[in-house]
Amino acid sequence: MVSDKELSSRLERLKNIVREFIRLIGDDPDRPELKDTPERVAKMWLEELASGYWEDPDKHLKYFYVNPNLANYVSTNRLIAVLNIPVRSVCEHHLLPFYGSAYVVYVPGSEVFGLSKFARVFEVFARRLQLQERLTEEVADYLFEKLRTSGLLVMIEAIHTCALIRGVEEPLSMVTLTTRGELSVDSKLREEALRIIRAKKTSRSLRLLKP
Repeated sequence: MVSDKELSSRLERLKNIVREFIRLIGDDPDRPELKDTPERVAKMWLEELASGYWEDPDKHLKYFYVNPNLANYVSTNRLIAVLNIPVRSVCEHHLLPFYGSAYVVYVPGSEVFGLSKFARVFEVFARRLQLQERLTEEVADYLFEKLRTSGLLVMIEAIHTCALIRGVEEPLSMVTLTTRGELSVDSKLREEALRIIRAKKTSRSLRLLKP
């Protein structure tokens, strides 16, 4: 956790860096339209885009007990899927955003997370300079431990603006996927998890196409 005093010091230093950045790319940081930009940018990075560096994802966790007799969670092929989790981060290669959706499928134990907690966990890990591949692995490692599950699959599909506004200038989409436990070794269980994700993505596409 960073103290208020340290954050204030970082804010002032970052404001000066942003001013110099504006000057180096050829503009005037003192012109009226840019006068407040250094402070806005510095606050955006420290309070939002990079807040995951000093935020503990554990503070968002809340477990709910599951009665296996009522929910039929005894069966090892019973899966819980959390779909369309928003993902927004900044790629460390060009400091440009990537954004999309994440999908988590896991074998529940005696306790499960509240639904919104998955979005909070992704948010903490995403609010750092990231690679999509690393983000997928970090979230999977964290959830596999904290959910105390015997099997987990995490998938992220995202558009990278570094390809959209520079380079090929196309809305290229990247998919990353990783598994843990039973979902790594049981191909039938893994295919069931992927069917759930595909079905959701298909139904969403059909809704968008519907006149």
